[in-house]
Amino acid sequence: MKTMRGLRNCSNDAVTLDLTVHPPPPPLPPPAPPTVSSSTASTSLSFDEEETSESKIGRLISEHPVIIFTRFSSCCMCHVMKKLLSTVGVHPTVIEIDDGEIAYLAVEAAPVLFIGGTCVGGFESLVALHLSGQLIPRLVEVGALWA
Repeated sequence: MKTMRGLRNCSNDAVTLDLTVHPPPPPLPPPAPPTVSSSTASTSLSFDEEETSESKIGRLISEHPVIIFTRFSSCCMCHVMKKLLSTVGVHPTVIEIDDGEIAYLAVEAAPVLFIGGTCVGGFESLVALHLSGQLIPRLVEVGALWA
């Protein structure tokens, strides 16, 4: 008889449930305290404390093949953009920015999508790109999607 995490396979192809109470596993050790670094080398979403908003935004655009900038994470258009992209297999980086930082994007409103460092625009532009059949080839071209 083969046992697997509380289930036993019986000879008559029936499954019985083992309701034996097992002791809880030992607690995990506490996580190490996070280290704070002012370098951008550790992760692409880290910021140099002296880096300007404009250079942060420019760096993020160049480092991420698909990135959405939005004013707030609960933005319905941002959610729909993420949903459309996820249906084709792409999960964009989403960055929340304030009104003052939007000026560095050279657009009037957020959310705004960049693919391969180029501004696509907002939701309507993304849908137009998708309906024209140009979205998937563009995502493949920038390495965000495998052909």
